[in-house]
Amino acid sequence: MKHKRHEKTKKAICGPTQGNWQQMNRKQRREMTRKIQSEDISLEVIHPDAAGIDIGNESHYVAVPPPRDSQPVQRFGCTTAELKDMADWLKQCGIRTVAMQSTGVYWIAVYDILEEAGLEVYLVNARDTKNLPGHKSDVQESQWLMKLHTYGLLRNSFRPSQEIRTMRTYWRQRNDLVQSAGRHIQRMQKTLTQMNLQLANVLSDISGVTGQAIIKAILAGERDPDKLAEFRDPRVKARKGQIARSLEGNWQEDLLFVLQQEQDGYEFCQKQMTECDQRLEHYLQQRDDRSAGASLPEEKRKERRKKRKGNKPRFDLRTGLFRMTGTDVTRIDGIDVMTATTILSEVGWDMSKWETEDHFVSWLRLCPDNRISGDKIIGKGRLPTNNRVSTALKMAANTLRTSQTYLGAQFRRLRSRLDTPVAIKAMAAKLARLVYRMLRYGMKYVDRGAEFYEAQHRQRQIKHLKSKASKLGFQIIQVPAA
Repeated sequence: MKHKRHEKTKKAICGPTQGNWQQMNRKQRREMTRKIQSEDISLEVIHPDAAGIDIGNESHYVAVPPPRDSQPVQRFGCTTAELKDMADWLKQCGIRTVAMQSTGVYWIAVYDILEEAGLEVYLVNARDTKNLPGHKSDVQESQWLMKLHTYGLLRNSFRPSQEIRTMRTYWRQRNDLVQSAGRHIQRMQKTLTQMNLQLANVLSDISGVTGQAIIKAILAGERDPDKLAEFRDPRVKARKGQIARSLEGNWQEDLLFVLQQEQDGYEFCQKQMTECDQRLEHYLQQRDDRSAGASLPEEKRKERRKKRKGNKPRFDLRTGLFRMTGTDVTRIDGIDVMTATTILSEVGWDMSKWETEDHFVSWLRLCPDNRISGDKIIGKGRLPTNNRVSTALKMAANTLRTSQTYLGAQFRRLRSRLDTPVAIKAMAAKLARLVYRMLRYGMKYVDRGAEFYEAQHRQRQIKHLKSKASKLGFQIIQVPAA
């Protein structure tokens, strides 16, 4: 016990005293320990002009330092006029910075109005503001936020600029429409199966050209299987006879009504997706050209072979992203234009918000969660997250399973040593670092191929074997190939 107490005291000593701790005798150490324990340790005030806001649905409670006003805690409503009165009252109290929690979407209007009024707003995570045990009220919560922010104990959350938030709104709305369209297709397929129309067994996708033509003909009143099979596209592998046999079913009026409703919903989603594409294209055309006259790199051969299908935008999105950022993130293997758009719409192209690439990976929660005590790892936890960028990077990393590239070979090597989820997370962190370097420093990514990685790995293995053999008193001699 004495040894541990001395170790703690030794860690608490700072400055030149720490270097002289080993040279002190027992009496000097006791005197120094008594001096440290008797000192009045007080917190340093970082933000003297700080306020705290407890965000609510119908009202917000705002707390300022007691000397600033006779009523240091006041309640404000959620209307725009009341929020402007809140900003005016804070400025009258001499407040310069405000801290509030990210509660639902109720904080957005407060954040925008306070930021417009010239106040520095800290959006903090609720996990960092745990209150003391006991009865909790809105007044106490606002005062607790003010105290924590005054002493600089709260971290500000990342929020992109309005320019990026506009692009994020369009892209998130488009992704929601893609998911809604997919649900309509699933319900259409279920309805066809209930009528014993096995169209999904002969067509890979009923939202394609052949599937949509057959469904529209069915809704128009056609019931003859042979005539419906005439809508077969020449690219479909199934023959007309197979399609005709799959279209012999039990026609029910109630299920046909459901099919009509789902088809109308699917077409409506497609129409709205087209409008989102038009807005997004117009938005990218209005952005400043950061390419500095550089030409867009040639598209990868694999991407050129891919068919333009599915839910991809109907305009040249890759050129717009290159013009906006000045670099082509899609050159990184595994990251296509859809993934690149998700990354840029969520975090933007200004990577100076994160000091290093390690900070960026940590913000994405792709770093290990090692629990360290006494300079030893005592456990490893999980870092669950719903960050859209993290999800997109993990999906991109998973596509490298069969890729004959440098990153593909590296991912397969990780999978051979680690569990598949851990390998995907590690590879996603690698992709995040590459994205950070390209956007921050303008670096260009060049793939060296899987053979180059395998040769590198072989050289590392040989070096390791030679080192191990030398420690055991042996020598490894390489035999030339026959």
